Amino acid sequence: MSRSSRTRHRVRNAVVAVLGVVLLVVIGFLAWASTPMMGERSAALMAWRDPAVRIHDAGDAVVMEPTGTASGDGLVFVPGALVDPYAYLNKLSGAVAATGLTVVITKPTLNLAFFDQRPLSTFTRHAPQVTDWYVGGHSLGGVRACQLAEQPGVTGLILFGSYCANDLSGTDLRVLSIGGTRDGLSTPAKIAAGRPLLPDDARMVQIAGMDHAQFGDYGEQPGDRPATIDDETARTRLTQALSAFLRDDGSGGR
Repeated sequence: MSRSSRTRHRVRNAVVAVLGVVLLVVIGFLAWASTPMMGERSAALMAWRDPAVRIHDAGDAVVMEPTGTASGDGLVFVPGALVDPYAYLNKLSGAVAATGLTVVITKPTLNLAFFDQRPLSTFTRHAPQVTDWYVGGHSLGGVRACQLAEQPGVTGLILFGSYCANDLSGTDLRVLSIGGTRDGLSTPAKIAAGRPLLPDDARMVQIAGMDHAQFGDYGEQPGDRPATIDDETARTRLTQALSAFLRDDGSGGR
């Protein structure tokens, strides 16, 4: 074999090896992204069985509507990374029942919000009766919601255990940020560090004893701290904070 033939052979083998590694990485990533943290069935069933809430799967989202009088407010909610959208049904159903809020929980591409570049209209079309749209999300889903908040027609932003990476401080958005004092991922310190990126009148709430995973119902999450309140207490306090914010007309401060 000539020197040039040996060189071509080595190059070909190197290319095949690199392509093999890339293929394995892609396969591994797709397998990882395709195994979300599933929602707890018992918690989801509580929302499904609530007579004040109507739930249906719209294909690219899960829609929750009040069976009573709708308020006209809507929330497009983006799940945290690798969290099943159905894991948020029970925690959000309380505000639906209490305030008449309509909620559209997105199903992100590959279960990761940053891969989902669909416009907000993809999800708001599922509830044409809504007059005022909020965007929100949990954890990395909240970071994506901050980006969506810059789109026209958005009234406000609602963050669950999250904070923004883009600057919204100069906007007139109504903002509610809810954190947990036991959150080991979006810690109180990290939320405080991101506070300057929000409007001056953003409402900041910390729920004592609540951890990161209690913003949904999907079990324990690596890196989190143990909660010191139970899931039902977390749901009650989350509903109270969200309902108070939505009922506020803005005239008395936010």
